[in-house]
Amino acid sequence: MGEIVNLNKVRKARTKQEAEASAVANRAKHGRTKAEKANDARDEARRKALLDGAKREE
Repeated sequence: MGEIVNLNKVRKARTKQEAEASAVANRAKHGRTKAEKANDARDEARRKALLDGAKREE
């Protein structure tokens, strides 16, 4: 005789595993971390400040 399995738990576990696989794919496709975005924003602000400081006044 086979092992008794709770089908509801198996279904939920499979759904959770599929959702995690989908999340991994989406992170690879779209994602950048919050820290990466903050670094880019900081670099952009630094670049703009440097350019604004080099402007000539008329």
